[in-house]
Amino acid sequence: MTAPRPATLRDWIGAARLRTLPLAVTPILIGTGAAVLIERPLHWVIALACLVVSVSLQIGVNYANDYSDGVRGTDAYRVGPARLTGAGKAKPRTVLIVALVFFAIAGLAGLAITIRTEQWWFLAVGAACILAAWFYTGGKRPYGYAGLGELFVFVFFGLVATLGTTWVQVFALPQEAWFGAVGAGLLACAVLLANNLRDIDQDRVAGKRTLTVLIGRRATQVLFTVFVLVPFGIAGYLAVFYPIAWLTAMALLLALPAILIVWTYRQPRELVIALALTSGTSLAFGAFLFWAFAG
Repeated sequence: MTAPRPATLRDWIGAARLRTLPLAVTPILIGTGAAVLIERPLHWVIALACLVVSVSLQIGVNYANDYSDGVRGTDAYRVGPARLTGAGKAKPRTVLIVALVFFAIAGLAGLAITIRTEQWWFLAVGAACILAAWFYTGGKRPYGYAGLGELFVFVFFGLVATLGTTWVQVFALPQEAWFGAVGAGLLACAVLLANNLRDIDQDRVAGKRTLTVLIGRRATQVLFTVFVLVPFGIAGYLAVFYPIAWLTAMALLLALPAILIVWTYRQPRELVIALALTSGTSLAFGAFLFWAFAG
């Protein structure tokens, strides 16, 4: 056997899992749009800082996942794109350092927001976000290995990210922020379900008890469909008061093919496309709700 080639810049960018980054942008768009409903003009500096926090945490958790799954040997069974640690392309320590750097960036941006808004209790929220990011697959008992991944994703990439973005800008939480947070969280969970459905057989072998492993393939397909479609029901309700929200229906052009793939796929790799389409659905959903609220 030949030794794996060292990781290239393309490998490092791939390990950041760009397909998942829209999930970090969506709650910031929705939260900022909800803030504009309360107070104009747009607090763009704080909004950008929130975006830095969210994106940095997403990238950080992706590298941390690469590291933790790699050192555990879980990635030896995966069928998706090869990871840096599991494929031996980079030293585990190096991948860990990169993950910690992005967590530090998120922490510094969060600290700047806290100082600017004087919402000192946000330091605890930021610490909880970083801990949740690490213990998804890190530590002795990662919650991602116990069927709790979707719950934490819903809480942190749905509720916390969206409501936190609104709060630090206007110190209020209108119902629009809550509705949008639920939609963002469900779409983020759908992306995770597509990912875990792809790896269901390999995760069983590796002892990784994701929600998909626990409930099975068919229940996961049903749950994925529910998670993708419910946000459009939420948008329909919001459209009664903000007509532009009807445009979120355009995101069904991405959502419906993703659902079709999840129900009809023959090879696990096809679910990578479903994951990307669902992630794009999330971004379109967030962008149209921002327009509806801020327009």
